[in-house]
Amino acid sequence: MRSKIAMLFGILVATALAGKVIAVSLPSGERQLGRTIIEPAYDDRDGNLIYLMTPIGAPFPSKPPAQAQSPLYLPVYPNTAAGAVGVMNCMHEGGDNCPDHGPGIADLAQAVMPNVYGSGVWGHDHLVDGPGGSEFNVAWHVIVILFTSPEAATHHLITDEQVDAALARGDAIAIDSGIVFNCQVTAPATYRRATPLAPVH
Repeated sequence: MRSKIAMLFGILVATALAGKVIAVSLPSGERQLGRTIIEPAYDDRDGNLIYLMTPIGAPFPSKPPAQAQSPLYLPVYPNTAAGAVGVMNCMHEGGDNCPDHGPGIADLAQAVMPNVYGSGVWGHDHLVDGPGGSEFNVAWHVIVILFTSPEAATHHLITDEQVDAALARGDAIAIDSGIVFNCQVTAPATYRRATPLAPVH
């Protein structure tokens, strides 16, 4: 039996219904609802989708003590991996749909690993411990994960174990961004109600 996670993977999942094919896409990009920004992420314990909500105007970066911070991993994928990894939490190719941080992440990837990202940056995901996890918090310390080869980037990392294994094999490196920000988990319905932000071209 295929798991829910396996059923979600891919750029599009085709479903036949009443003789018609309906395309179901993974959520992607930042949205705004009132004075908050909401974006999809993966719970890095099990790879299930969750949603993060950040208040507009909150102190940035935040400055909590180290013991009050938890890691937020951002694996970044090159264009060459598009067919293998599919839709990202934030897409860069064709217009960045996470305008408040996507362009900076793409620039970092191309500057640090031009041999991997020189042909363009496809997108990135957000990985955090969800509610109840040992590293669940509201203060998130951003760690950027860059692949060391185009081949390594074809592996979609959505759990903490997968990130650790890629780092241990030398398939990826971790870059401490030095950025900490505050956000909380919200319901999928909140994301659906919010308005997509205009992509950066």
